[in-house]
Amino acid sequence: MDNHIKISNERKQDMILAIKNYFQKERDEELGDLAATLILDFFLEKLAPEIYNQGVYDSYKYLNERIEDLLEIQKY
Repeated sequence: MDNHIKISNERKQDMILAIKNYFQKERDEELGDLAATLILDFFLEKLAPEIYNQGVYDSYKYLNERIEDLLEIQKY
């Protein structure tokens, strides 16, 4: 199973621009495309899977609670 987070090229370009804008605004640093791409790749490889997994767990928990609610409508 492939554990990498995949994003479209268009979305990746949007994220690279967002990183460059963040560094310019918050740190007064100008980043090039390569530096911003490396930062994005780091986040996608090292951090995104953990965030994704938390979203999966939260969804699982939510659905289990809804299933319990469904059982309450049984007729006896």
